[in-house]
Amino acid sequence: MKYMITGATGHLGRQVVSQLSKLQPKANIRLGVHTPAKASDFKKAGYELAAIDYNDVAKMTAAFRGVDVLIYIPSITYDVQQRINEFENSLKAIKAAGVSALVDVSFIADQANNPFQMAGYYAYLPARLASSGLDYAVVKNALYADPLVPYLPELIQRHKVIYPVGDQAMSFISRQDSAEAIANVAVRPYLRDRGQNYLLTMRQNYNMVELSAIMSQVTGKQIGYAPTTFKEFANIYRSEGDGDELGSMYQAAAMGLMDKVTNDFQHITGHQPQTMTAYLKAHYHPNENQD
Repeated sequence: MKYMITGATGHLGRQVVSQLSKLQPKANIRLGVHTPAKASDFKKAGYELAAIDYNDVAKMTAAFRGVDVLIYIPSITYDVQQRINEFENSLKAIKAAGVSALVDVSFIADQANNPFQMAGYYAYLPARLASSGLDYAVVKNALYADPLVPYLPELIQRHKVIYPVGDQAMSFISRQDSAEAIANVAVRPYLRDRGQNYLLTMRQNYNMVELSAIMSQVTGKQIGYAPTTFKEFANIYRSEGDGDELGSMYQAAAMGLMDKVTNDFQHITGHQPQTMTAYLKAHYHPNENQD
């Protein structure tokens, strides 16, 4: 069996490569990369590389040939139509190349009434795959816990979490746990070939009072909770390029649309995911994360 991972040089992609390599020899793994220069370490490690471009069907068809199972990690864009176009191009290439099974990485924000700017793509995805004729599974991630670690120094300075979600909770998963589940779905046909739709979360969700208390415990600094408005939050982070998008995501959370918890991770892997406390304790190192 030949497995291929698209977006292999991204944050999640690298984790999936690591986890899949625990289950399959390198000879069975092909890495789809948009920028080959970013994959020099993989090349040195002996992985097979294939250049891909979500806007070039012919190039992807060539890259996908000989692949049995494709793990599709989408590009990072906040343009719904672009994301859909990229996926439609990928589907054409998948069918032309004769790929038989697909593991598609998605996100918790897929409800019809979800105001997150990318929710339209995530809602489209499972319905589109249902009519594709492929064997497939959709693996949805909750919010990643990973960005909280580099965010902690800012929260320590602010002395508060400012997410505009009121008393609503949010669900999280680490990229490493997500990658472990994705890799297991890919290599086990009974987990992936019947249109399954998984949601990867920690064992519990966290409201912001709970989350700030965990952050205080882990950092030894007092961090409270004082939510901003959606507009204020978007304005704070607009200069980083994603203020409005983040604001729309937390608007969804404030509506109670980002708090679902499942045991899908344990069902797939046989063990429980890392808790938020354990994750932050393992990854927060003040000398590395603070100026």
